[in-house]
Amino acid sequence: MHTSANSRVHPTPRRRTREVLVGNVGIGGTHPIRIQSMITCDTMDTAASIQQTLDLVAVGCEIVRITAPTVKDAANLQHIVAGLRARGCDVPIVADIHFKPEAALEAAKWVEKVRVNPGNYADSKKFKILEYTDAQYAAELDRIRERFSPLVRLCKERGVAMRIGTNHGSLSDRIMNRYGDTPLGMVESALEFARIARDLDYHAFVFSMKASNPKVMIAAYRLLADRLEKEGDDWNYPLHLGVTEAGDGEDGRIKSAIGIGSLLQDGIGDTVRVSLTEDSVHEIPVARQLVALFGAQGELPAHADDYTKKTVAAEAEPSAKLDRFSYRRRESAPLTLQGVGLGYEETPRVVVRQATFDKVAHKLAGLGDFQPEIVLETAGVVALDPRDEAAVVALNADAANRLVTVRDGLDLPVVTAFRLLAARVQERHPILLKDALTASTDPHADFLPTLLRAATNLGALLCDGIGDAVLVQGEEAPGQSLRLAYNILQAAGARIFKTDYVACPSCGRTLFNLQETTARIRAATNHLKGVKIAIMGCIVNGPGEMADADFGYVGGAPGKINLYVGKTPVKFNIPADEAVDRLKDLIREHNKWVDAPAVAPAEVHTALEPAGAA
Repeated sequence: MHTSANSRVHPTPRRRTREVLVGNVGIGGTHPIRIQSMITCDTMDTAASIQQTLDLVAVGCEIVRITAPTVKDAANLQHIVAGLRARGCDVPIVADIHFKPEAALEAAKWVEKVRVNPGNYADSKKFKILEYTDAQYAAELDRIRERFSPLVRLCKERGVAMRIGTNHGSLSDRIMNRYGDTPLGMVESALEFARIARDLDYHAFVFSMKASNPKVMIAAYRLLADRLEKEGDDWNYPLHLGVTEAGDGEDGRIKSAIGIGSLLQDGIGDTVRVSLTEDSVHEIPVARQLVALFGAQGELPAHADDYTKKTVAAEAEPSAKLDRFSYRRRESAPLTLQGVGLGYEETPRVVVRQATFDKVAHKLAGLGDFQPEIVLETAGVVALDPRDEAAVVALNADAANRLVTVRDGLDLPVVTAFRLLAARVQERHPILLKDALTASTDPHADFLPTLLRAATNLGALLCDGIGDAVLVQGEEAPGQSLRLAYNILQAAGARIFKTDYVACPSCGRTLFNLQETTARIRAATNHLKGVKIAIMGCIVNGPGEMADADFGYVGGAPGKINLYVGKTPVKFNIPADEAVDRLKDLIREHNKWVDAPAVAPAEVHTALEPAGAA
């Protein structure tokens, strides 16, 4: 039975790929999903680069990436690699290349893998509006072939692997003007480079489709996997997963889980990097936990009954409701429960159990925006098994619109159950999502896996367009479960209730201290509900990733900051010690500033401190 990424609604076996060797580490094939990260220091600081690499390896990082923005930086990789090998460390090193083919050619002499970005390896981004004729477009591809082929030949000769890594934020003008700022554009950008490599009989490469918006990222990877399948069996290249500019703390972990965890549940992904605006060692436990939770998709356990096996193995009903390549919110009918509106035209609501409401009822004012909106037990929610045909038929025959959910205790994965529910009940019925099909009663449960599981399950469904309300019941603590529900809705782009930040991870290109600067910007602006601010250490992905941000704060030169409105730079070379105040002035100029409340509501305790989630 043919089962494409578009039609499956159940956890899939991991996509089968060819093996790509990166030094002594295999990616794809029968290898486990690999964990990667990137050091943050200046590449010219050999001692620091060696030490940061050793620190990453010590916590379980299997492949380490180092930026090489110039030929000089690329040449110093020789000394970094030699120092690591002298210390008995054989971790593969990846050179991260942007803009400069000459740096890539130098780096390929010393490392096990080179990452190139098709959007800026042979192109510069000027946001020009151009119309390319077919002949002009073909001429541009010939120019790219001329620039890219020497690196392919060198990598083939030396046995060096490559990542063809598209970033949503740095698509070339040529791609932007033919395909738009879309997942399709991301895929086509990578395939153009892949075809050049294949023409030279080079196959030791992997793809990536990174974006700061989880919806865009998920759609791009699904589309790429489908395109590779259609290209033929020998296009089965491994995929590297990552949400770029995810941010820090709980928000960064939630956004990463939504993007990476959702794809792992689809059986997509052979290597993972969680990008946090924190010290890189804190990325590794998050990535390892995501892989442990969602990276081992396969057959149902032996104890599952025959009915479950048949149901989960079956193809879902073909339906545009479950289109996997583009976002469309399920158009449920309006419904009012306990004075709160539900349905397609309403933002998704937060539901709690009566026991949770009772525990927080005396301190609602102190919870700020994290308010319970609907109490489950008195809302008349219909809970059913989506495999129960009689129950589904009865619900669909009911003239009234009903809030419906999956019954607790079923032997189905959460995402599987809710996708089946969405496919089988009439679209007019709003759906209440749950992060788990069993309520937690353990106040001492480790919060990181709880957070990652909730973000992945709820986020995957929200990014599929499913869900009119959410219930977090995998977390026992009432305040934390409320905060988690709201933060997942925010990260999935389903409900914006606070300032939204896009913050890149630090690396050797960064022109200021990202962690300190992000904290300062948050402190100054975190009361601006609905405003999106991008914080970028350098220009590499800045303008593109800021395209859907309201304002951007970008390193332009050492000690100097450029400020953006959307993707347009408007203030240049601002001294770093003035830049946060100038950002506030810019927000005022665009009438999006409000003063912070004199007395902020009490904070709900967070179980994950940004620097201590390891």
